[in-house]
Amino acid sequence: MHFSSERFTNPFFNAVILALPILVGGCSFSDSSRSISDSIESSSDSSGSISDSSESNKEKKYENEVSDYTMAYVKSSKEADYAAYQKGLSDIAAKRGIVNWDQEPKTYIAIGKGLKKAGIEGVAYETYKRNFAGSDEAKMQNIQKGYESEK
Repeated sequence: MHFSSERFTNPFFNAVILALPILVGGCSFSDSSRSISDSIESSSDSSGSISDSSESNKEKKYENEVSDYTMAYVKSSKEADYAAYQKGLSDIAAKRGIVNWDQEPKTYIAIGKGLKKAGIEGVAYETYKRNFAGSDEAKMQNIQKGYESEK
């Protein structure tokens, strides 16, 4: 086969030769970019479960801390100071990044667990439950739920 040097100096011919690998490779590039996109989507799905898991872990730590704080508070306080108790709850929630702790059912469930751990029963339990819940029926039910769930 004989090549004339004229063909290699033709700008159109050179442009076609240079573009050929890009045109042919374009199909494979689109497939690989699709698989990268699929991988990123799959990876973000799994990182969602990781963040869900860390969120769950964060909530568990919060609940344990509220429960332990409640137990310590009722065991150590001679006279109930509900404002001081709520300030302590607020501090725990702030440390854990929970803003509306007083509207969170998990707060009251944890309080119930803490009352059970402290061995509070009968009239004392009912008094703490009513005062910690501010006589709110839903909050008292969550305290009861936590109290009953603690072994």
